Amino acid sequence: MEVVNQSKKTILATDLKLCNSVLDKFLGLLRKSNPRSLMFKTRLGMHTLLMKENIDILVLDKSNKVVKIGESIEPNQFFFWNPKYGLVLELPEGTIKQTKTEIGDVLVIS
Repeated sequence: MEVVNQSKKTILATDLKLCNSVLDKFLGLLRKSNPRSLMFKTRLGMHTLLMKENIDILVLDKSNKVVKIGESIEPNQFFFWNPKYGLVLELPEGTIKQTKTEIGDVLVIS
């Protein structure tokens, strides 16, 4: 799948994978077979336990508007948000800065 920031006309990811299985959700980017851009449907928060690199995190509302940003989240950290939002993107570090993505931007996922 592809993720485009409609507000800024920039591409955030071209290899996005929706993590449906328990194993994908638990391992995320630790699973070598997963691409570097992942989408989760969760309200529980994210972690970077056992990871070796920083990541960017975007939390979206039901209309795919960015409501929270986690930029350069370091390994062995936890990231939480208001549980009323349940769509989360894990992206390579630097994606948010490079695409100038901000709270309020609308993303298109196709």
